[in-house]
Amino acid sequence: MTRPNILILMVDQLNGTLFPDGPADWLHTPNLKKLAERSVRFRNCYTASPLCAPGRASFMSGELPSVTGVYDNAAEFPSDLPTYAHHLRRAGYHTCLSGKMHFVGPDQMHGFEERLTTDIYPADFGWTPDYRKPGERIDWWYHNMGSVTGSGVAEISNQMEYDDEVAYHATRKVYDLGRRKDDRPW
Repeated sequence: MTRPNILILMVDQLNGTLFPDGPADWLHTPNLKKLAERSVRFRNCYTASPLCAPGRASFMSGELPSVTGVYDNAAEFPSDLPTYAHHLRRAGYHTCLSGKMHFVGPDQMHGFEERLTTDIYPADFGWTPDYRKPGERIDWWYHNMGSVTGSGVAEISNQMEYDDEVAYHATRKVYDLGRRKDDRPW
């Protein structure tokens, strides 16, 4: 039995209306549409949390935030919780991560054997915002409500630069996986 390659695309703030076959008829994404046509897609699924880090920790571990202890974006994802990356590696898969995962704490891999980029946000606990001061910015890179109230057209931002880097490395990796001599699925 051949094991399929598994490619997980996880993005922030994307809902089903923005898929090529969703109600957004103005969206033209031919490559995403081709990938979706030959992929397993979950049309009715829910996140364990509306926040990034708790949702990602739950997705990776299969556990609710009440088990992971990850309740906000500055909470540590415990390294003693097994993830799908651990299970896939044990099953002989090559596992690789590219992009933002909000892994707060010393474990920046959580079972992946390779990570192509760092996280966009620091892994320490120093970036927990003081919600009593909604206009205060922790550092130049951190967003606050000004990210919403002052939004508009921008030439570039640190998030856009990060996304470009992630896309570049991920694209190169997929090409490399296609050319490699390693027989392991990925």
